Amino acid sequence: MSGAVCFGIALLACGATANASGFDSTYTKIQLQNCTQVETASDEGTFGGAWTCPGYQGQAVYVAEGDLRMFVSFGPFAADEPAASQTLPNFNTVNETLEWRLRHGDAFATILRWFPSLDDGSSTGSVLIVTQLRPGGGTCQIAMVDAQANKNANAMARRAADTLAGQFDCTQQPQILGNPGILQW
Repeated sequence: MSGAVCFGIALLACGATANASGFDSTYTKIQLQNCTQVETASDEGTFGGAWTCPGYQGQAVYVAEGDLRMFVSFGPFAADEPAASQTLPNFNTVNETLEWRLRHGDAFATILRWFPSLDDGSSTGSVLIVTQLRPGGGTCQIAMVDAQANKNANAMARRAADTLAGQFDCTQQPQILGNPGILQW
């Protein structure tokens, strides 16, 4: 059994106590028409711009697009956080629904669905990316789940948020959970 599958099973085993410990979710929308543009497209055409959007309890959501890839980060200095430079290797877009993981009402992680182009260029995958919220250099992607290769992808992403966020080392690559599917770059 691969390490990623074992880790995914371990997360499932420890998730039963998560709700009893005060974990919950709430949702906001990323709608660029309701956001403030902070950078405009470059003349070369490879940078689409950057926006700051409203998030849970006013927390800033930084969304940028460059070279047909999205970048999403959070917090008062979101553009300077590691998450602001993290994306998927293939061209991609993001879903508008953003899940905020809460512990006793305080946001500590997010889960966002990304849609990377597949190698054939005519279809997209679906990847859940978990980002921990630690302003001051600790806001980064911590886990990824191929939502098409894992039938319980949402539960896996939530358990990863609940067990890894706040202690993940942002100098490390995000953990790939369960069946890696298209995440075998």
